[in-house]
Amino acid sequence: MPELPSPTDDAQGDMTFEQEPFLKGKERSAISGDEEYGSINEKTSGGTPEKGTWMARAKRWMQVMGPGIVVMLADTDAGCLVVASQSGARFGYSLLPLQIMLIPVLCAAQELTVRLGIFTRKGHGEMIRDYFGNGWAWLSVSTLVIACCGAIVSEFVGIAGVGRIWGVPDWLSVSLAAVFLMVVAMTGSYRRTEVFAVCLGLFELVFVVTAILAQPDLKEMLKPFSSQPVEDKAYIRLAVANIGAVIMPFMIFYQQSAIVDKKLSPADIHIARADTIIGSFVTQFIMCTVIVTTAAAVWEKEGPRDLTTIEEIADAFSEHLGETTGKVLFSMGLMGGALIGGLVVSLTAAWGLGELMGLRRSLEYKATEAPGFYLSYTLMIGFGAVVAIIYPNPIELEVFVEILNALLLPVVLGFLYVLAHKALPDEHRIKGWYALGVGLLFSLCCGVALYLVVLEIIDMVK
Repeated sequence: MPELPSPTDDAQGDMTFEQEPFLKGKERSAISGDEEYGSINEKTSGGTPEKGTWMARAKRWMQVMGPGIVVMLADTDAGCLVVASQSGARFGYSLLPLQIMLIPVLCAAQELTVRLGIFTRKGHGEMIRDYFGNGWAWLSVSTLVIACCGAIVSEFVGIAGVGRIWGVPDWLSVSLAAVFLMVVAMTGSYRRTEVFAVCLGLFELVFVVTAILAQPDLKEMLKPFSSQPVEDKAYIRLAVANIGAVIMPFMIFYQQSAIVDKKLSPADIHIARADTIIGSFVTQFIMCTVIVTTAAAVWEKEGPRDLTTIEEIADAFSEHLGETTGKVLFSMGLMGGALIGGLVVSLTAAWGLGELMGLRRSLEYKATEAPGFYLSYTLMIGFGAVVAIIYPNPIELEVFVEILNALLLPVVLGFLYVLAHKALPDEHRIKGWYALGVGLLFSLCCGVALYLVVLEIIDMVK
């Protein structure tokens, strides 16, 4: 098994690799823009961890938390929210059990990502390269970029749809959003960008309000836990999309790179895990509230209905929540999800490509200090904006993107599991019954996803 190599900076900021087990201070600065690499808690308290008062502990939690919350709020992006809306309108509460069953998979996958980021101090693409070679690394990152391309288009499609609700032309709403996302990422501070991201994502909590206002029938909500319409091909398609909407390739790459960029250390592991677990429950709760809203507002009152545009989804909210209330709440939630999703997927692609190409890749750098990183980020946003302006069928695109994510699950979870088993220091590797349980959980999730994808392909061929 190869050792974990260590990047060092040359005169141009490119990376070379030497056989060192872990990264150290100035070597780390080649990518992170900071010569300090220790616990956030230690760096803000003169090298001594803060203990004692509840205010000190709360401060530490606030400093460490972020990567897990951000990536989970981005998980409930425009594409996911559209898929959830369609699921509730078409099949009522039938897909709620699936959302709940996916929580353990989401927690397990992202917790392994936390371990890898903290104990190896490397991004996911770097680790795949170091352990499996350049070929596998480029394959993995290429599939990541493809998934990110689909995701960024879906984010801007959602933004354009919100704009149309209020009479704003697609080109204007998309252009403004693209400029906003570029400005947010180029502040020269990881922390500032993270705070912006959390603030954007919190707008998604408006769907808790819409679910309450929709007044769902609790008896109807419980029925899917005893029976499922598995014979319905449309249900199978949405089930695949829902799996892809929850476990997405960019999440693993983003959180690991964000942990490295934020310079979390082993002293921060417990808070980082809590950050991830809390985020996992929050994102699935939001998905469930969207399903409940459209199930109660559409499916219960009108029967099964397909929502084919963003405007139709907004109208479905408005019909039963009030014209202004429905549109305002839906617009706030979808826009928040789309913006944080656009930020995260674009950063993920830039980080992933930077890891393989040896580029400086940190939000701590300004654009002039890491031009390759910010160029990748800008190109991703530009691609998504242009395609979203011209693509005519947004809902179909959103569903297709989530199906693509489901198809990529075996590759993503496979690499993650092997790295967690082999690349971590021995005391932090997954072992024994936990390793077996996570392996079975991942295998089950991938098997179900692939089975449903195959059924969808067979149906398309017919």
